[in-house]
Amino acid sequence: MTLLDLPQALPAPGAATLVRLLYPLVRAEANAEAAASATGAALDAADLEQAVWLRLLERPAGRGLPADPARWVRDTIRSEARRARRTARRERPYRDEAAVGPSGCPEKAALLADQRRVLHAAVDRLPGPCPRLLRALFSPLDLTYREIAGELGMSQGSLGPIRSRCLGCLRRMLAAEVVAPELRGKER
Repeated sequence: MTLLDLPQALPAPGAATLVRLLYPLVRAEANAEAAASATGAALDAADLEQAVWLRLLERPAGRGLPADPARWVRDTIRSEARRARRTARRERPYRDEAAVGPSGCPEKAALLADQRRVLHAAVDRLPGPCPRLLRALFSPLDLTYREIAGELGMSQGSLGPIRSRCLGCLRRMLAAEVVAPELRGKER
């Protein structure tokens, strides 16, 4: 929704014209105020612009357009910049929570969950004792080879070769489904 979409908030003939006339001034003032505050709290010029247009929309319908629109824009930008600086000064980081790194972002979490889903589906499609063996090997219980062999009813000495064959089969299955990671400078 834009100012052009709300003729009931502002007089219809003047609203579109006012937006077109004030847009360069609003952009210039917001950029200047954001640049001037580079030493203090970081202000985003786009946020200041948005605040000005929002303030213009919030004006009561009876008041109409500002009498001196250019002065109103300058005053509103400065007022919003002061409010943003005050807010930034009062904000404090949480002390008990560590800063979230790039691995903690929602996009990466979604991608990792999807990769885990593909991996589990591929493990379930493996032939023979492979699904049970790999689930036991990668269990959060951290089972020993002796415990795994007892659970699966296999000899402990055959777990290594079967595991190797199962992982090779899994690697071939996933090669077509999951993009291999980059070599990162290493030749294989």
